[in-house]
Amino acid sequence: MSTSTAEIDGDDPLSEAEYRDRLRELPPSAKLVAKVLEGDAPLSQGQLAEESLLPDRTVRYALNRLEDADLVGSRYSFKDARKQVYYLNT
Repeated sequence: MSTSTAEIDGDDPLSEAEYRDRLRELPPSAKLVAKVLEGDAPLSQGQLAEESLLPDRTVRYALNRLEDADLVGSRYSFKDARKQVYYLNT
């Protein structure tokens, strides 16, 4: 079993059912951003925009919705401390 970022940070990871229930209520852009993060996390907002083909503003909106639902966490990038990177709380 792999260790998630949420477990490393000390947060309780969500069960698969809870994650899906929360995600179901979100807009399509948030679902797409979450899907991109499933495959390749952590990513910055710019990287998410490139991977999802969504505008930066839409990615920011999606990240805000995902954060409000406690589905996504963020931290400063190790490569560039000026940037935040995002990961799933699963």
